Amino acid sequence: MIKQPASIFNDVIGPIMRGPSSSHVAAANRIGNLVRQMVKGDLKDATVEFDSKGSLATTYHGHGSDIGLVSGLLGLNPTDDRLPKSLDLAIQKGIKVNFKIVDHEVKHPNTYRMTLINDINETLHLTAISVGGGMIEIQEIEGLEVSIAGDFYETIIFVEDVDEIELKQKTEKIMTLIKNFDFCDYSLRGKSGLIDIKTGYRLPVNVIRQIQNTGRIRNIIQLEPILPIMSRKNCAVPFRSAEEMLQIASEKKLKLWELAVMYESARGNISQQEVFEKMKEIVVLMKSSIEAGLRGTSYEDRILGPQAYLIEKNKDKLIPGDVTNKVISYITSMMEVKSSMGVIVAAPTAGACGGLPGTIIGASEVLGLNIDEMTKGMLAAGIIGVFIAEKSGFAAEVGGCQVECGAGGGMAAAGLVELVDGSAVQAVDAASIALQNILGLVCDPVADRVEWPCLGRNVMAGVNAIASANMVLAGYDKVIPLDETLTAMDEVGRMLPLELRCTGLGGLSITPTSKRIYNELKLRSEKR
Repeated sequence: MIKQPASIFNDVIGPIMRGPSSSHVAAANRIGNLVRQMVKGDLKDATVEFDSKGSLATTYHGHGSDIGLVSGLLGLNPTDDRLPKSLDLAIQKGIKVNFKIVDHEVKHPNTYRMTLINDINETLHLTAISVGGGMIEIQEIEGLEVSIAGDFYETIIFVEDVDEIELKQKTEKIMTLIKNFDFCDYSLRGKSGLIDIKTGYRLPVNVIRQIQNTGRIRNIIQLEPILPIMSRKNCAVPFRSAEEMLQIASEKKLKLWELAVMYESARGNISQQEVFEKMKEIVVLMKSSIEAGLRGTSYEDRILGPQAYLIEKNKDKLIPGDVTNKVISYITSMMEVKSSMGVIVAAPTAGACGGLPGTIIGASEVLGLNIDEMTKGMLAAGIIGVFIAEKSGFAAEVGGCQVECGAGGGMAAAGLVELVDGSAVQAVDAASIALQNILGLVCDPVADRVEWPCLGRNVMAGVNAIASANMVLAGYDKVIPLDETLTAMDEVGRMLPLELRCTGLGGLSITPTSKRIYNELKLRSEKR
């Protein structure tokens, strides 16, 4: 299958979720929901293995991979208020879930190897990964290669007793039975084959029967999509780089938010008005989350209590700066909602969910801008995120915190330029400066919680965005173009040692204070 272009609503602004981490909770929930659709009957037993050298071995509990995965297996969506209690719910439903740390070679640090058993002792084996920002991929089912991201309706056909020639012939025959499909791939292991048909609709029952009647079919599974924006064959977008985009901006005299709408409309096969309204709904939700945080949050299993209100309370003692201080307060508020398992939007990730919305919404309110102007700012930020998604992705386990909080700051810088009616070139240059400023930013969460130094780094992202936007608006030279900056950021991230990529094995994670807080939280949890 041809790799699909990144989507603003799939890859960058979203998912809408609960939990401390999108690459752990939301991604695990999506994996669980796809797996749930594969298991026939009632699930009774699930064994999940994490590689001892991967990031999940040390972070799967503190970052919420366990509750995310089990919530998906139970059929809960990422915003369900029962998600934090999903492990208890599984026990109540008689489902045994076992997480194991084992030694096995994996290509990706966020790899899930799973064995599922249903109520009549049928077994299913699969491998999946979380690629960052809530995006996932099922890579293997019963030892057979697949690539399932949740952006299509999938019909998975298991074939027995075939060789490669016979499997290819059967695939071609099945393709003639389907009137309209996007992609059809097959894989073989030994004498067992798998055919994966991707469509924009669920194949009707009569077609499934026809497929079954072709013979040697052991099983057929149909999966519903889990992403907000569907993919399709021949998906063409107007540009794939910042340079190409700015050429269009120059030719058509377009602002950055208009280019974002143009792109996502083409990517998602939806109207430009629908793109704008969808982003507007997200901005309204973000504002609601910030307001909830300012009213105060409570949650036992976290390091920090409410602090967002302190900026307003102590404003007379602060270094003056209306926009900066408002942004700090709003970023803190969003992070506190996240840490209390409230509903937030991962933008671009849950661990970095405060920097972008706190900056855009906070600055907009100080500037007296309305919700439509905020939406334009968020769209401008979103298209910068598309380029980051294409180049490096948003997983700190792969590229450090530079691709999470750092990315949020770069996106926010572009959004701020849009808010004050700057040009597309200025917005892109502001993003480049902001990203240059954070190259090498490590990910080393304290006490296995996505709270600290995450809060400070989200705030830094906002302040960095303000400074970078003002530098460009004042006429500063960005020196390195955005496309080159993104290449450098990806290369730097892969140079970071494993210990500094969200594994809890280096930096602040292993300080005596971090270990003490971890033990205190663990003891508190055991007493509950």
